[in-house]
Amino acid sequence: MNRIVNKIILLAFLLAVMPCCNKKDIVKEPEKPVATNVIYLIGDGTALPQIYAAMMATGKDMPFQHFPYTGIVTTKSANKEITDSAAAGTALACGKKTNNAMLGMDADSVVIPSILEVMHDNGKSTGFAVTSYVTHATPAAFYAKVPKRKMYEEIAEQMMNCEKLDVAIGGGRKHFINREDGRNLFDEMKDNGWTVYDTLANIDTNCTRYAVIANDDHMPQAMDRGNFLPESVKTALHTLSRNEKGFFLMVEGSQIDFACHANDSLWMVNEMLDFCDAINVALDFAKADGHTLVVVTADHETGGLTMVDPQGKYTDVNFKYSTSSHSCLPVMIFAYGPGAEHFTGWMDNTEIIGKIFEASNVADTTK
Repeated sequence: MNRIVNKIILLAFLLAVMPCCNKKDIVKEPEKPVATNVIYLIGDGTALPQIYAAMMATGKDMPFQHFPYTGIVTTKSANKEITDSAAAGTALACGKKTNNAMLGMDADSVVIPSILEVMHDNGKSTGFAVTSYVTHATPAAFYAKVPKRKMYEEIAEQMMNCEKLDVAIGGGRKHFINREDGRNLFDEMKDNGWTVYDTLANIDTNCTRYAVIANDDHMPQAMDRGNFLPESVKTALHTLSRNEKGFFLMVEGSQIDFACHANDSLWMVNEMLDFCDAINVALDFAKADGHTLVVVTADHETGGLTMVDPQGKYTDVNFKYSTSSHSCLPVMIFAYGPGAEHFTGWMDNTEIIGKIFEASNVADTTK
């Protein structure tokens, strides 16, 4: 009997004190920070061998060493173990496998939106800065939809008509003005709301939509073009960061790939240093801003680069290339900022934009 009475008294006590619990006393888990801005840097042809080769050749500190989160990325295309830049660019931009040479569409030729387009649909400003043609495979994967990557004139026209792109910086003037159809797309771009420049130096800083097409061909090599890429990143950030809803910026170190195709180590190291300067611009912005995710990766490895002692005595190190084409080596990924913790471990290149969307709290409509 006493036990029953005691249980009744305890129950009554609990019912009496429960209303006294204030909701304010409930400890909530802190909300995860959201990446308002994203800077997505792609070192074309760059895997761990290129990164470490540049470190060995210069003895310099590299930004790769200081990212808090690092992972490994596989790169094969839908139809080949060894990808090209079009298929890899499409995977990085659209989150889907496609066949080599195809851009902005899956292996069944179904057009798919890119992360750049989705971010623009969510109110963000968008842009890219590269050292290749602006119509080359990697940048084109973010705005163009074509079955063949070398359809440069069609890609240029698609860039002109892309309403979801605000800033485009790179080379490739010939695809806009020296065309088989005789059209001058620069004139037509101005009618479409673009301002077109041929140099970074004379940009109207109040301009919100522009293309800087700074060379007829690809941009010159790093040793000849100076600080074009890091300055392009600064220029793009100045423009895009004025949008309170945020921005998406893709940056490509395009000519690391060119140098490795040529098996030219001096050119490769110079391009790597230039790319590192661009990464540092992005990191400086992100550290000052606090709401910017920086993701650095690559589309594939080029050159089959190794570092060996040909004498087998473990003393001298020579850079050796096993091919003048691409290899199937996995590449690295590095991340800093809100959501950077998602970019660790082993992943496929199609998974990256989903992780960026998650960090940005943006619905992935590429699926």
